[in-house]
Amino acid sequence: MEFVVLYSLTEGVERSRLLETYPRHKAYFEAFRAAGGGLIALGPFQTTDPAGGSMGIFSSREDAERFIAGDPFTVEGLAVPRILEWNAVRFD
Repeated sequence: MEFVVLYSLTEGVERSRLLETYPRHKAYFEAFRAAGGGLIALGPFQTTDPAGGSMGIFSSREDAERFIAGDPFTVEGLAVPRILEWNAVRFD
């Protein structure tokens, strides 16, 4: 079982704020992963729909919650997270 964090953009947030915050977000997710956090993948959706801003995949709910708690996108109020359990079917 994996856990997906879906980020929706906070209403009224301008793209310029996301771009300004992105370097801190990137440093955070790189450090989180390097420290052994269960981050499997993350990234933005290629859509203009604010409800589908981005997502991350985590190996545990605890890692997903810990990630959200310190991510500059959530700490600075730019995104609203939602955690979903994901029972992925793999074809590798």
